[in-house]
Amino acid sequence: MNSPIKNIVIVGGGTAGWMSATALSTMLKGRYNIRLVESDEIGIVGVGEATIPMIQRFNQVAGIDEAEFMRATQGTYKLGIEFVNWGRQGERYMHGFGKLGQDLWTVRFDQYWQKMHRLGKARDLGAYSITRMAALANKFMPARPDLPNSPLADIAYAYHFDASLFARYLRGVCEGRGVVRTEGKITNVSLRAADGHVEAITLESGERIEGDLFLDCSGFRGLLIEGALETGYEDWTHWLPCDRALAVPCESSAQLLPYTRATAHRAGWQWRIPLQHRIGNGHVYCSSFIDDSEAKDTLLMNLDGRALAEPRMVKFKTGMRKQAWNKNVIAIGLSSGFLEPLESTSIHLIQSSIARLVSYFPDSGFNPVEIAEYNRQSRFEYERIRDFVILHYKLNQRDDSDFWKHCAAMAVPDTLAHKMELFRARGRVVRTDNELFTEPGWLQVMYGQNLQPEGYDPLADLQSEADTHEYLENVREVIAQCVDAMPEHAAFIAQYCAAPKL
Repeated sequence: MNSPIKNIVIVGGGTAGWMSATALSTMLKGRYNIRLVESDEIGIVGVGEATIPMIQRFNQVAGIDEAEFMRATQGTYKLGIEFVNWGRQGERYMHGFGKLGQDLWTVRFDQYWQKMHRLGKARDLGAYSITRMAALANKFMPARPDLPNSPLADIAYAYHFDASLFARYLRGVCEGRGVVRTEGKITNVSLRAADGHVEAITLESGERIEGDLFLDCSGFRGLLIEGALETGYEDWTHWLPCDRALAVPCESSAQLLPYTRATAHRAGWQWRIPLQHRIGNGHVYCSSFIDDSEAKDTLLMNLDGRALAEPRMVKFKTGMRKQAWNKNVIAIGLSSGFLEPLESTSIHLIQSSIARLVSYFPDSGFNPVEIAEYNRQSRFEYERIRDFVILHYKLNQRDDSDFWKHCAAMAVPDTLAHKMELFRARGRVVRTDNELFTEPGWLQVMYGQNLQPEGYDPLADLQSEADTHEYLENVREVIAQCVDAMPEHAAFIAQYCAAPKL
């Protein structure tokens, strides 16, 4: 039997480092030594201010009080993402969280909707989603599980928050649970001669820190996973050609919207993330189709209020590390790969990496079979999220720029091509092996960007047209009534988790 490991060293702070420290200090019950090393001289990328609903599970496991967390991070609530100009210019649609409609017998709701929509007897798909309707009405409330037969029980939501404040908040949680933080810049990484595992890191001060398991949360640099172990990187820019982002905060607008917005521009897209104290903005773009100066001008001309800083540039290469776990080093966050934040998956990938580590937690033997399974699951997750992001670009019908015409014409991965063809036949979507995005997510993007099925499930015809119309109208009316009863998003925040003024 191999002996248990004792010392876990987390290299890098930020969201990835402090989320890792928070989860491990909670789940390992204080029986392991956890040390986090970060340098105040090294900035945090901090573009991951929008999340998806799984973040609630992280907070629950970590014992984080929602209202306290929201106040500490200037947080707001998120019911989905609005996409503007992604199909054609002037069009917009919402990818709302949670379910669509209400299932009836053996056929999925969207198949009944599709049948009636073809006949001109159904509203827009969003009318049958409580999160989409609430978002557009600027309403919010948490789910009511005590009302199991009501759409109010199905309100799925996530958060917007200030990533720097989030890291600071988690640091306080961690230090209260025994995590040791060391300030310092790493100047050397020592490898064991016997097996090439990382043995220790050395700081600029001369301090040497040894460990059994190292988590590389050093961002794009990949100080351990790439700098020391030369793991290799798989480049996906032939599918996702954007390679730069400019980020800038601006003053808040009159309405505190409960959703993220992604607006397509000439050679990329712009995010808008509303917080209590400001709005986070950024322009993701492809430098082969637009220069930095024009990209900056585009960003600044499309802000809701006065810019509060100079735009900050981040250069990136979309793709993933060839192995997320190599020897005794696990890459978490940007060191493991990068997918642009179009569907707000950056923080979720941190969370899922930590959960996978706990599932395959090693002893001193570092079993290669378990490491291989960790890497297989990591690859699957990255590739399926990659496909979902590519879908947004591939499905555009814009003819106003070379960038969008290039994206529409490009070949896509076979896994994505199969999903698109299956949908094109009868509007079917199959979720494979618990991949992140569920059927409603794929459906909303495909319908939202004008991919039209040629038919629908023939079993939908077992229900008469009149009964189907009545069923759809009942679902729509109940959702509309529930949304009317919900409070305004800003009013809910003011009562429940208003943050101090900064």
